[in-house]
Amino acid sequence: SLTAGLDLPGRFLFATLTLMTLIAILVFIEEAVYIYRKIPSSKRSIIIWINAAAPVISTTSCIGMWIPRSAMFTDFTAGIFFAIVIHKFLMMMIKECGGQKVLLRRFENGHFTISTGPCCCCCPCLPRVPITRKTLFWLKLSTFQFAVFRPVLVFLSIVLWTNDNYVLYNLSPKGPALWISCIVGALTLFALWAVGIMFRKVRILLKCKNIIPKFALYQFIVILNQLQITIINMLATQKIIPCAPPLSSTVRGSYIAHQLLIMEMFLITVISRVVYRRKYHDLEPPECVAEEARDKKQTP
Repeated sequence: SLTAGLDLPGRFLFATLTLMTLIAILVFIEEAVYIYRKIPSSKRSIIIWINAAAPVISTTSCIGMWIPRSAMFTDFTAGIFFAIVIHKFLMMMIKECGGQKVLLRRFENGHFTISTGPCCCCCPCLPRVPITRKTLFWLKLSTFQFAVFRPVLVFLSIVLWTNDNYVLYNLSPKGPALWISCIVGALTLFALWAVGIMFRKVRILLKCKNIIPKFALYQFIVILNQLQITIINMLATQKIIPCAPPLSSTVRGSYIAHQLLIMEMFLITVISRVVYRRKYHDLEPPECVAEEARDKKQTP
């Protein structure tokens, strides 16, 4: 069995990481109950989805750590869930502004700055786009497409894998893994770009609702779940991470990635509980803000 091949420090590490996963799940359940009782129904499900990202990734990583052969499926599951969370985060920012109609009224003559990361941060010459119902639709579509096409590509990968045509660590141009990974990467960049454009516009308005720490936590999950795993897998594929019999380089890289994710997602779960648990007052309607501005001008 797996534990039979582990020495005492290895067993202690596995037990500690499993305990951290269980604590993260309990913290999330307690937080979900609090959100269900205290948060308005219009925002309730969105915030629960976003808070579930770290515990779900921690759980899939724990399963992948104990059952190495399931690593591909656990990584796919975490990827599908996080694709949905990206769309939910964009919708949360719109909801926190009062909804789409109120957001359009608040930024009636405003513009989106599209020269932002991760796609166009090096293109400051790009024109600013007016904030209209159409541009909001395109932003929502950019994240929604990722939530739809990521599961489709995962299903295609599993079908090819059952036919021995898909090898996760085979990144040769003749294999499908490279092309599927490139498509997933492009879809991910477009989804993250849409969230970045929206955040850049509403970060000052939603500063009172701690949108900057919330966005930072979301960014950490993106970097750790996507970029960190990709780098470790590349190092393992190139044999830079040495094998340790009976573990090959790829299996050992998978172990390292999952163990790191469990610890990182545990910390993010605890911090998210602090950030999202605070009570925030709803923003004043745009009409009230406009009246206050007129009163301030008339007072002198």
